[in-house]
Amino acid sequence: MGQKEEAEYRRQVFQGFQVNEELMELAGPNAFFMHCLPAERGVEVTNGVIEAPNSIVFPQAENRMHAQNAIMLHVLGL
Repeated sequence: MGQKEEAEYRRQVFQGFQVNEELMELAGPNAFFMHCLPAERGVEVTNGVIEAPNSIVFPQAENRMHAQNAIMLHVLGL
């Protein structure tokens, strides 16, 4: 979330916007959870959602790393 001095204010403002099991259930059985990380567990997303089988945050992070490496190589002309 950033800005440590505003952390408590932001927690209050965004309190109703947490991704939790109930929200994922509403999304349906074919829904995946994605997040660019780092995620504040218990604030932005519950542990149950981020660790669930339909959470693809870690493969997403790995794929992003490979894409960033490819871009860096391209920019460097390698």
